[in-house]
Amino acid sequence: MDTAIRRGVPEGAEERVAALYWEAFGRKLAPALDPPDTGRRFIAAHLRHDRGVTALLGDRVVGVAGYRLGDRGLTGGGVTDVLSTYGVLRGLPRLAVLALFEREPAEGELVMDGIAVDAAHRGTGIGGRLLTEVAAVAAGHGCRRIRLDVIDVNPRAKALYERHGFVAVRTERTPYLRGLLGFGAVTTMHRPVTAADAQGTEETP
Repeated sequence: MDTAIRRGVPEGAEERVAALYWEAFGRKLAPALDPPDTGRRFIAAHLRHDRGVTALLGDRVVGVAGYRLGDRGLTGGGVTDVLSTYGVLRGLPRLAVLALFEREPAEGELVMDGIAVDAAHRGTGIGGRLLTEVAAVAAGHGCRRIRLDVIDVNPRAKALYERHGFVAVRTERTPYLRGLLGFGAVTTMHRPVTAADAQGTEETP
């Protein structure tokens, strides 16, 4: 059975998408959303279905790419949601950690919010297909550029982005975060949106 790339997170797939996100980014998210079960539930409860592209094998999500347009990204949840889930004393320091991950798009820009692919399906081209469809989304919204950040401990992701036209524009050293979040540098990458991106390559429901 071939995988299909679709825009949006299917209704009922929230927990599956949250599990994939936690598998990919749990080390980074843990200081803000631990314990893992609570973190996955929090992500699932606050997903914005229209800010993701998914890879489906039958009706099972095997990959997801999140993105931010305007003030909305795939993963949501505001101050009130964090405090109601974790309490005030435990929630306030978590909000400080979550603030480190905020990346507002500039005008004419789509910001990638990470790609997560099921371990059994990595190396099959799903990540590249998700990127291609995100580029089509960016073109459809009139964006001129896609921006993303990649951490220094994820060289495979950086190599994937480079293969798909992303170029590193700056690297910020963050040694003070290595002990807390597990990485010590963040590289920002840009990719222009071209006329060819508007065509897309996948089905859209």
